[in-house]
Amino acid sequence: MEDAIVLYPAPGIGHVVSMTELGKLILRRYSHRFSITILLAPGPFDTPATTSYIDHISQTNPSISFHRFPYLSVDTSSSTRSQFAVMFEFIRLSASNVLQSLQQLSRASTIRAFIIDYFCASALPAARGLGIPTYYFLTSGAASIAAVLYFPTIHKQTESSNKSFKDMPTTFIHFPGVPPLQATRMLEPWLNRDDPGYDDMLYFSELLPKSDGLVMNTFDDLEPIAIKTIREGTCVPNGPTPPVYCIGPLLADTAEDESNIAGNKARHGCLSWLDTQPSQSVVFFKQIAVTADVDLDALMPEGFLERTKDRGMVVKSWAPQVAVLNHPSVGGFVTHCGWNSVLEAVVAGVPMLAWPLYAEQHLNKAALVEVMKMAIGVEQRDEDMFVSGAEVERRVRELMECEEGRELRERSRKMREMALAAWKDGGSSTTALAKLVDVWNQD
Repeated sequence: MEDAIVLYPAPGIGHVVSMTELGKLILRRYSHRFSITILLAPGPFDTPATTSYIDHISQTNPSISFHRFPYLSVDTSSSTRSQFAVMFEFIRLSASNVLQSLQQLSRASTIRAFIIDYFCASALPAARGLGIPTYYFLTSGAASIAAVLYFPTIHKQTESSNKSFKDMPTTFIHFPGVPPLQATRMLEPWLNRDDPGYDDMLYFSELLPKSDGLVMNTFDDLEPIAIKTIREGTCVPNGPTPPVYCIGPLLADTAEDESNIAGNKARHGCLSWLDTQPSQSVVFFKQIAVTADVDLDALMPEGFLERTKDRGMVVKSWAPQVAVLNHPSVGGFVTHCGWNSVLEAVVAGVPMLAWPLYAEQHLNKAALVEVMKMAIGVEQRDEDMFVSGAEVERRVRELMECEEGRELRERSRKMREMALAAWKDGGSSTTALAKLVDVWNQD
């Protein structure tokens, strides 16, 4: 029987793309050893973008096969549970389909590894019951993963108060290897202790150390402190930490993939506009999500579009972010601090302004600004996370015109070289993947 690697992403285009890129990476380097199967759980979280992307991958990467579960319906309109809790219930209900799929695939192949998303922890017992080595693929940075591993300890430390983190504005949470984080800016599903999603996240964190390994989308030179802290076992004080494999930066590898996610294959007009701008003169803002039929004149300050038409460009919907960041006219990136965006900026060598919104983004900001020194942070009001126009102007000028910005630009250039070196022969990520494959071949 052939040797197979089975991947299981959580619902959502971002999770599917990240897991697919991992499959493509394995095939690029070890196609002679493994086949790749990706399990998909169709349900109410699917979008046309997900379908378009999967169709594109199926056509362009025939060595990757998708194994779809039966469609599963779940009530997404709950007023008593967060959307995170609803998604976690959906994944939990899919566990029986995971078991059946692994049993079916095992009859035709030897499954050398089952790699799951952090949110798919309910699949771990099923795979372990079948004797299949199970790993997590963690698409956040090492700082976030250190916090996630330590979360059960934080839960015990704060359990007696019975207060939710969202109600503790003056409290700062201390994680190993990570800057202290204001409690109200914790990972979003952790904020409300009364939401079922909180208990799910606690369960996910408790199962992480029980896996056979943690595959992380980062690289040694980017986050040496957080990675060292995890490997030393500090984040799991009451048990062993599984082996850690840093195999990043792992991103969508072509502009074609990026455009297929959006269903748009033509060269975007913003790239033509960038062609006319001086080198490193443009700041790229990715901050506002709007619907396709929104009235931009109503959304923006009065007269804004007219005043800035000769100096800037407002893109109403999707833009090819990787292509934009790698364009020579772009000199700065205002980012919400999602980890994929961070890695794209690192690989492009573009300095960042950190303006987090939700999920783990506040933690990413703290690590980027205070530890990695890869970004300048914007100040946000505690009560509503509002950022003033004056603050945005001050920080943009700092990034583009001041000495701190010049130093940040030089560090970004050096980190880009380190990111590229990680995937060269003998690089840290190349070596980590080789070690992982050696383990799979021994099992």
